[in-house]
Amino acid sequence: MSASLLLGLVGGVAPARAQTAFISLDSAEALTLRRHPRLRQSEREIEEQRALRRGSFAPANPDFLFSAPTGERWAPGVVQTIDLPNVYRRQRQVAQAGITLAERGRDVSRATVLRDTRLAYLGLQFAEAQVRQLSYQDSLYRALRIATDRLFAAGEVTSLQRISTDAEARQINVFLQQAQVDLQAAQRRLGLLLGRPSVALVTGSDLGQSGPALALAAAGALRNLPLEDSSALVRSPTLAYASQSVALSQSGISLVRARRTPALTVGYQNQAYENSSLKYRFQFGVSVPVWFWTYRSQLQAATARAQAAGFQLQTQQLELGSQYQQALADTRKFTASLSYYAQTGLPQSLAIISQSQRLFRAGEISYLQLIQSLNQAFTIQNNYLTTLRDYRRAVVELTYLRGD
Repeated sequence: MSASLLLGLVGGVAPARAQTAFISLDSAEALTLRRHPRLRQSEREIEEQRALRRGSFAPANPDFLFSAPTGERWAPGVVQTIDLPNVYRRQRQVAQAGITLAERGRDVSRATVLRDTRLAYLGLQFAEAQVRQLSYQDSLYRALRIATDRLFAAGEVTSLQRISTDAEARQINVFLQQAQVDLQAAQRRLGLLLGRPSVALVTGSDLGQSGPALALAAAGALRNLPLEDSSALVRSPTLAYASQSVALSQSGISLVRARRTPALTVGYQNQAYENSSLKYRFQFGVSVPVWFWTYRSQLQAATARAQAAGFQLQTQQLELGSQYQQALADTRKFTASLSYYAQTGLPQSLAIISQSQRLFRAGEISYLQLIQSLNQAFTIQNNYLTTLRDYRRAVVELTYLRGD
């Protein structure tokens, strides 16, 4: 009869569901892309570069002069220096490369924002699943503690069993409180990305229920992933940005070389006496770049800048290649673990909970064996949730690195 009382209290426990506002991953991504200040900053940077391109034809300011060619009186005049067309063409190329670089920067910002949103959404899903799991465990162990107190008062369980149950119940309650704090932090983290920090958000989906379907699709998805970094990262926005930085610095070298050529000088001044029939005349000349050390130093600086951009590209290739291999290894590792938990571990945990209760009710196992069996089952379920989170996190990282 004591076993029936205990199992009756345990069997009546069910996790409670709170009424909250839901948001899907697609809605979270769309909202973040629309509101995130990093993307707004990228758009303004593109506008800045486009404005600079409109001013790429930028001749030197004209010189307004007063001169006395005859020595009798001062006369106004104007002189304008104009570079050769190649200089303005190179300036426009540099401006266009700057626009492309800003657009590549926007792609990097977009990919980063999407990755952060997906990870924040996943973090909220995991926090919800933990609270759901620990709430059930907390309710179950509170019921066990109440039943144990009654059985101890009736002399049917020992003091050790009572203390053990109380310790387990208190520990689970502490874990639940920690998980609830993590849930609030995850809600606020996602809310900050969405521009709604004061709104309590939930994902509206159970992370644990997605495991079996993911386990079936994971192996096929893993086979489609390329092993070589060179083929896996061809669409990486970070590498595209670094490559465009090299192109921009190379166009800067071309511009410096174009500016070393002579420029034309055109003037319109008074060069006659007072009684001359044609007082103002045009004058033409050539501006010669005689200060060679200035252009040489500019060329050296532009070359060094281009070389630094090339090394930065190589560094990005190495770092992203290393990150891709790590994310690929994590995906393989967690795919195998996920398949185990979805196919074997999770069904076994449910069977352990069911059979341990049945055997305890039949008197075939002791009270402490019941507690140990329940702890083993809950450990498997908690590890399953952690593996599921880690697998999806690795997939998000692979998606970010590949530019998908």
